[in-house]
Amino acid sequence: MPDTVYKIIELVGTSPESWEKAAANAVAKAAETLRDLRIAEVSLLDMHIKDGKVEAYRAKVKVSFKFE
Repeated sequence: MPDTVYKIIELVGTSPESWEKAAANAVAKAAETLRDLRIAEVSLLDMHIKDGKVEAYRAKVKVSFKFE
């Protein structure tokens, strides 16, 4: 395996339905502009609450991609 370097960025994805969809939304958005995505790690899950009800699920995601 040749020497490689990866960059890691942190994103927050949201979804009104679930944490899984929130994380997937973050990865999908990153894939629109970044090439060669490698790993996504969920580092934090939380919820946005409004009037005592869950309004959105949020997932903080660390995404790595090959640094050129």
